[in-house]
Amino acid sequence: MRECCAIVSLKINYPENRNKELTDEDIKLIADTYHSWCNKNGNYEDKPGFCKSTTIQEVKTNNYVLMPGRYVGTETEEDDGIPFDEKMNALTSKLAEQFARGNEIEKTIRENLKGIGYEI
Repeated sequence: MRECCAIVSLKINYPENRNKELTDEDIKLIADTYHSWCNKNGNYEDKPGFCKSTTIQEVKTNNYVLMPGRYVGTETEEDDGIPFDEKMNALTSKLAEQFARGNEIEKTIRENLKGIGYEI
């Protein structure tokens, strides 16, 4: 069976920056992963969010789109143990506070602008 190896290097060390220079360690990790994949006894294993061995048939099924993320998927996130509803209640409460603070700041800015002759 013909296969290909998809590797996504976007999150290596710098998950927030898509435009980065790969370090020597990054390059080694990618190269070692590729060489391990090429060697059937190389202890290669798929790692969600980083690499996946996929078949040409799967690539064909995806209309030959070669974007690695399509095959690699996302990393498994650890469950923090906080129930979803509890987390959403806390987040929406915090957001409401931030909206209120934003309105206060907007009011102050409008008053300051009006004070120097620039009314919005």
